[in-house]
Amino acid sequence: MDFVAIGDTAVDEFIKLKEAHVSCDINQQDCTISMKWDDKIPYDFSLLVPGVGNAANAAVAAARLGLPTGFISNIGKDRFGEEILAALTREGVDTTYVAVNESIPTNHHYVLCYEAERTILIRHEAYPYLIPEGFIAPKWIYLSSTGEHTESFHAELASWLAAHRETKLAFQPGTFQIKMGKEKLAPLYALAEVFACNKEEAERILELGETPIKELLEKVHTLGPKVVLITDGPRGAYAYDGTEMLKVPMYPDPKPPENRTGAGDATTSTFVVARALGKSIGEALLWGPINSMSVVQHTGAQKGLLTRDALLKYLEEAPPEYRVETL
Repeated sequence: MDFVAIGDTAVDEFIKLKEAHVSCDINQQDCTISMKWDDKIPYDFSLLVPGVGNAANAAVAAARLGLPTGFISNIGKDRFGEEILAALTREGVDTTYVAVNESIPTNHHYVLCYEAERTILIRHEAYPYLIPEGFIAPKWIYLSSTGEHTESFHAELASWLAAHRETKLAFQPGTFQIKMGKEKLAPLYALAEVFACNKEEAERILELGETPIKELLEKVHTLGPKVVLITDGPRGAYAYDGTEMLKVPMYPDPKPPENRTGAGDATTSTFVVARALGKSIGEALLWGPINSMSVVQHTGAQKGLLTRDALLKYLEEAPPEYRVETL
């Protein structure tokens, strides 16, 4: 298998708010949303989307782009778990290594949407993650968000990767993996072929305040990954391999975004898929924002994910300003 994603999956329940108040700092970065307390608040619609989460989104992205793809994860033996398996199977993702737990329910997250932005209420169940018995080493492992009870699994995975150097690691840490700290996960940082996060996450990982992107790329690279990818929302994406720093703008939106859920996952996973297909760092950097642009035109992290032919068509039709530059 070419690509195996590892991480929690969930059902996302989107709730589109009609009324809310958003307050941001002068840089429009540190924002909060508020609603009336002790009141009934109208909403526009709700939508249930099964089989999502950073790793699941990456698996679907890889499958649509043509890579033989598998998924290591956990679900409960319940209706939501069945819907997740069905959704992933429809996408061509191999679910052999998705464990079904009798006594632990499927993860269920709530996504509060207002205009094009969202806040996600998350709950990761305490699943018993293990390297599956008989697991055959793939070309790439894509590790992303897991619950806070998986520290021992990360140590097990690091040992497995050290013994299987033929497998390349892409690491996109989730909330709890960032909270674990770079010291506890140092072996995985050092083993990573690609490490990816957004700018705010890089600052949290490094325990820094507002920091220039160039400094973040350099400091994350010293943790050991061969290639560092940092996304910065509408400002684009940046990559550094220890020699050359590259940046790419966001691909122009054909119309205002519907919802930004999954935008970062799309950029990161598509970059990794392009690398798995033998593309250069610069070429891979061009691929990522195209899938992100498509994703934000829809509600949900997967509906807009592109096939390879569709992505290449967007690349062929890209405006002149959509190009990779040296930082």
